[in-house]
Amino acid sequence: MSMRTEKIAKAPQKLESSPDKQGSLKQNGLSIIKFCLHTHGTTGSYFLKDHLLLFVKSGIYTVRFGDQEYTVRSNEMVFLHKSIRIDYEKSGEPGSEFKLDYMMFFLNENILEEFVRFSGYKPMYPVNELVPVSIITVNPFTQAYIESLKPYFESPDEVSDGLVRLKFMELLYHLADSNNHFLLELLQPGHNKNSNISKIMEENFTNPVSISDLAYLSGRSLSTFKRDFQAMYHTSPLKWIRIRRLNEAKKLLLETPLSVTEVCFTTGFENMAHFSKVFKLQFGLPPSEFRLQSNTREEEPGQEEPLS
Repeated sequence: MSMRTEKIAKAPQKLESSPDKQGSLKQNGLSIIKFCLHTHGTTGSYFLKDHLLLFVKSGIYTVRFGDQEYTVRSNEMVFLHKSIRIDYEKSGEPGSEFKLDYMMFFLNENILEEFVRFSGYKPMYPVNELVPVSIITVNPFTQAYIESLKPYFESPDEVSDGLVRLKFMELLYHLADSNNHFLLELLQPGHNKNSNISKIMEENFTNPVSISDLAYLSGRSLSTFKRDFQAMYHTSPLKWIRIRRLNEAKKLLLETPLSVTEVCFTTGFENMAHFSKVFKLQFGLPPSEFRLQSNTREEEPGQEEPLS
């Protein structure tokens, strides 16, 4: 588990308030956000609530998922599947005063279903395993499409919702023509059917996931996921996550030098006051006092056994 000193951002929600945002186009769960900044290297992480297509116009954007690393350079694009946590590092090119210019396209299931109906596109073969991250080929048509968005960002209030939706459909057409396998990935469910619930929970209990996200990742409907989870753990997913986070927090307080704030955010809690309250309810003491008393007990000399 990677350690973090602040709560993980949910995308795209938290990105809308980023100081580096240059503009955005939004319509009924769809959004395109344009960013521009000068940086030698900015790091962070976010949990994707929607599918993401990230296009780098200039600069370098490195994405890490699990033990894999993907580097996206100028005029390249990467696809990131929904319901995964991503760590990133982004930097501008040295010759351009470290300027980084990129766009994020967030897609939901509705636009994909609409695209399939409208285009008549039918996958020719199944994708048996989810590929959470994949680099996408950007051809001249896709580059021209990116340039065509410039006036929309200059006058976003004059752009109708229908036109935003149409521009998303246009992007999907470009990608379908040049990246057939990618579109197959996109149109497949974002999971393996009936994936192992325990593995899903262990991989995601520190992430800001909803129960619907977990059901999606497990390949089950929400009702089936809740039923299978109850049969396996004899409790609800929310209670299991809270106890799992608290036990992990207890372990980190005892075994690491992380501050209480770092432990809070590392284990998935998003509010220090709430973390302290539930920790005290579970273990009888607030986190700081729990650590202090544990350290004190360890320092106390043990009684020597009497000589016989």
